[in-house]
Amino acid sequence: MAIPTQAGEARARLGLPGTDLSMIAVVMIWGLNFSAMKLGLREIPPLAFAGLRFAGASLLLWLVLAWREGLPRLPRGALWKLTWVGLVGNTLYQLGFTYGLRITTAANASLLIATTPALVAFFGALLGIERLRRHAVAGIVLAFLGVALIVASGQLHFTTESLLGDLLLFGCALCWTIYTLGVRTLAQGLSPLAITTWTTITGAPALLLIGIPDLLWLDWATVSAAAWTSLAYATAIALVVAYLLWNNSVRVAGSVRTAIYGCAIPFCAALLAWPLLGEQPTWNQAAGAVLIVAGVLLTRWR
Repeated sequence: MAIPTQAGEARARLGLPGTDLSMIAVVMIWGLNFSAMKLGLREIPPLAFAGLRFAGASLLLWLVLAWREGLPRLPRGALWKLTWVGLVGNTLYQLGFTYGLRITTAANASLLIATTPALVAFFGALLGIERLRRHAVAGIVLAFLGVALIVASGQLHFTTESLLGDLLLFGCALCWTIYTLGVRTLAQGLSPLAITTWTTITGAPALLLIGIPDLLWLDWATVSAAAWTSLAYATAIALVVAYLLWNNSVRVAGSVRTAIYGCAIPFCAALLAWPLLGEQPTWNQAAGAVLIVAGVLLTRWR
């Protein structure tokens, strides 16, 4: 008989299972990462930042995997699946986000990336990976409306000049959808730690190679301690810790219930950017937060 812990008793009082608490942590981590990376990218070029970030995360995850589980043999056919999931969810996603954000607005980018939960639910049901219930559809719609309301507090621009950037950002949403569903279908013999490690490692080499020109041209002596702290947070916390929590939630709670939490990231990012970057939230963002929370609760209802 298991002995209840203080953490377990707290979760019971709140009515929240561990996966929900872990995804709330992911939302906060990635929400803060918006401001942290924005500060770091003032001094480190985007491709150099991405290359160093994934190279560092690969090393950290490899060491953690060797310490916790050893280096297990991969099941037959798993390496290929891990490779394509890593290339799509890490390499292509990061490239599309880096270039797309340069030629479109942040409001457009937030809205397009926030379509991921709806895409995960749709393609998950289409491929027969998960059943899409009516209350889950309603939750997704409410959460998406909340995201749209938050983004609408800024100014949206869908013009021919930003069309390429918009398409790249929508491509990022598709990449993360494929990554989330791909993790769901990976071999059951692999732990969330092993999946996170291998997909990060397979996605890192291309990013590092593409970032070499920026790495060579950068004057490293001018990079401040704040920029290094930004890179360290984006690597160790936003990649290693958050990816482990995300992949574990996908395996335990399913891709749809996990992906819906992505709708809360724009709100969390805006709230944290207020003290860090001086970007004051609006009433639209508060109303959007209510819709997002309602949407998440609906997807959790059984």
